Amino acid sequence: MTQLALVIDLNVCVGCHACVTSCKEWNSSGWAGPLPDHHPYDADPSGTFFNRVQTYEIGEYPNTETLHFPKSCLHCEEPPCVPVCPTGASYKRPDNGVVLVDYDKCIGCKYCSWACPYGAREFDARQRVMKKCTLCIDRITDTRLPESERKPACVLACPTSARLFGDVHDPDSEVSVAIREQGGYQLMPEWGTNPSNHYLPRRKVRIHIHADELVRADNPLKKEDIVRETGETLDDVAW
Repeated sequence: MTQLALVIDLNVCVGCHACVTSCKEWNSSGWAGPLPDHHPYDADPSGTFFNRVQTYEIGEYPNTETLHFPKSCLHCEEPPCVPVCPTGASYKRPDNGVVLVDYDKCIGCKYCSWACPYGAREFDARQRVMKKCTLCIDRITDTRLPESERKPACVLACPTSARLFGDVHDPDSEVSVAIREQGGYQLMPEWGTNPSNHYLPRRKVRIHIHADELVRADNPLKKEDIVRETGETLDDVAW
């Protein structure tokens, strides 16, 4: 059986959020939309996203690295969100393995979000239904588009080619080769969900930091040769 999925290279993802904005733009008016944002600039913003990029700092100062970790529905081969749905709204397509939600059947009970160990389900407060990444099913199955464009919006938008798309069951596909040759791994396989999306591990980079690089080059006291007197400063009070 064909199993379409994403393979994300953590070594080249720069956290630009192009995948997030392109996903939002395409799906807001497409088959799976709308994806509304409620009061995005207020104290209590809310909204629905199919794809998010989480950023982490690794290590201890000064030997730190920044890791950008994109996360969406992993389109599991054994999706726990499907059997818990009381109306059959959550289902897995037999032809390509994509996990979808039938909005006409969804009652917004949120059982699927509780069952998903990856937090990939989101509740649309406006439509009162559960939503998730569809792998842009309306794009990848549209035969009117050139074959090169039958990919998820996030894949087409990524400026560093950190996102690959294809059939992970095909041993000769680009995604299968990348997983096999670059040590691709699944997210939390211990849950037994057998997620189709894979991640390519971040390669270790040696950081060279000199002692003088830890001192701010734009320190105005240093530039003007001003010797700071000991005692409390505004920085000490504020921070």
